[in-house]
Amino acid sequence: MYGGWYCEQRVGLGRSGVSANFDVVVVGAGPGGYSAAFRSADLGRRTLLVEKSPYLGGVCLNVGCIPSKALLHVAATKEAALALAPHGVRFAAPEIDLEILRSWKDGVVGKLRGGLGRLAKARKVEVWQGEARFLDSHHLEVKDATGESRMVEFEQSILALGSSSVRLPFLPEDPRIFDSTGALALASVPPRLLVLGGGIIGLEMATVYGALGSYIEVVEMSPELMVGADRDLVKVWEKRNVAKFGRLHMNTQVTAVEARADGLWVQWQSQGETPAPERFDAILVATGRTPNGHGIAAERAGVRVDERGFIPVDRQQRTSVSHIFAIGDVVGQPMLAHKAVHEGHVAAEVAAGLPSGLDIRQIPAVAYTDPEVAWTGLTETAAKAAGLSYGKAVFPWAASGRALANGREEGLTKILFDETTHRVLGGGIVGVHAGDLISELALAVEMGADATDVGRTIHPHPTLGETVGLAAELYEGVCTELPLPRRG
Repeated sequence: MYGGWYCEQRVGLGRSGVSANFDVVVVGAGPGGYSAAFRSADLGRRTLLVEKSPYLGGVCLNVGCIPSKALLHVAATKEAALALAPHGVRFAAPEIDLEILRSWKDGVVGKLRGGLGRLAKARKVEVWQGEARFLDSHHLEVKDATGESRMVEFEQSILALGSSSVRLPFLPEDPRIFDSTGALALASVPPRLLVLGGGIIGLEMATVYGALGSYIEVVEMSPELMVGADRDLVKVWEKRNVAKFGRLHMNTQVTAVEARADGLWVQWQSQGETPAPERFDAILVATGRTPNGHGIAAERAGVRVDERGFIPVDRQQRTSVSHIFAIGDVVGQPMLAHKAVHEGHVAAEVAAGLPSGLDIRQIPAVAYTDPEVAWTGLTETAAKAAGLSYGKAVFPWAASGRALANGREEGLTKILFDETTHRVLGGGIVGVHAGDLISELALAVEMGADATDVGRTIHPHPTLGETVGLAAELYEGVCTELPLPRRG
């Protein structure tokens, strides 16, 4: 619709309809987008950052990573306090004030929002709120919430369009059915909550609401929870949580939901059987995310978007149009903020004429559940599927003095090695603070470290981090904390 108006104006007015022009226009102000904009400005480019929501930070900061971790911190602290009873320290039953909890969570988000605004101002990055759509390969229309439009001309553009929660078509419109954004609003704590999706987001939110007092059941279509992580890591999570949650329905598909006054009645199929409908007070939908590539009229600029909404790019983040780049969720899996940040830096540098490119050996992933599950580099599941020859070492936290002192010895640290060179190929950790501990293995993979490098690095004792070094020693046959594994 606007495209026709624009063509008429261009014929009659030339460039008089342009509100502003920039070297670089970044569309989307999530972690990848604002990182690309700030890096572009640091490289001396006149930069515009366009974001349709009122706040910088995107899904991750405002309704994703950060608020969820704030609530997960509260959940973990509550659980840790209750777990001290067998050690002789007893607390009264916790009282949860949702209003104060929401305010604290929002305060965390607000501090980070303010920081981003100050960083943009300090770098002289101009920020427009509005929804952007291409007019052609060098012009965008930005329409604000009032419907007012501005046209911007650019030399180069970086698309950080992100992704959206998948909406299941058979679900009725009902406020008791919400996605992760609604869950993080923390409007109430439903007595009976059904989580649709046993991936990272679903299990993180199940952890929060379970700690706040909800009875939780999880439905997952596949035979496995937390797809992507090795099964030995997930089994540790399952063993600790099987008694905390209600039922975990694997190989199960919800087929219908009826909204009644007394609750949401759910019908599902499981391995050929159709049990009677069950009632829940609320449903959290966490069945994945879909890329937003179709929302910017990319065809007007000649940018290729596939049928699913992904925008294909090369290792320099270039799209099918060489001066237009794309980063983050919209370019493909994994949909992780830290991947988007690195892609944003690459796109900004290439746009500025620097010889940059995405050259990574690993992208870490973390489920901030209790216990946390983290992995990086090559997983054992992928190695087996590819028929690769690899070696591995697993150090059980039951042999870790710090884990025992913490009362959390259920974890393990696993490292995979190249059988010939003994270089670290990947690894996984399950246990408290696994998300912090995985960084050492991420660095080991990137730097091409071998088992001796990791094992002979002196780790502080007693710490959970030393389980990484001990696993490497175990592989090399020099670990004195466990019996040596049999070889051959």
